Amino acid sequence: MDITGKGKLLKIYLGETEKWHGKTLYHQVVLKLREQGIAGVTAYRGLVGYGADKILHSAKILDLSADLPMVIEAVDSEENISRVLPVMQEMVPRGLIMIVDVDIVQYGPFKVNK
Repeated sequence: MDITGKGKLLKIYLGETEKWHGKTLYHQVVLKLREQGIAGVTAYRGLVGYGADKILHSAKILDLSADLPMVIEAVDSEENISRVLPVMQEMVPRGLIMIVDVDIVQYGPFKVNK
């Protein structure tokens, strides 16, 4: 698959403890994007952050919050990101979803240099 050139980056911000049908939401989002054929997806755990509720979520040992921020990034063509957006909006009723224009310089399997 060649997706170099103009593309879209779908970014989703949510809480680590959010659920989708009783399962961890961020993991279910990654699985759904893979099922939908999106070119690449990565989920990151944040160290500290807050959202619309302005409640600080932190990884500090003395803090009570275990609900760390999660960021999911998905990269693909505009057409494919637009196609999965309604599904993401359904799965992520709370949180931030945004789309950013990107220039995809390289995409493909890792190559071993000899």
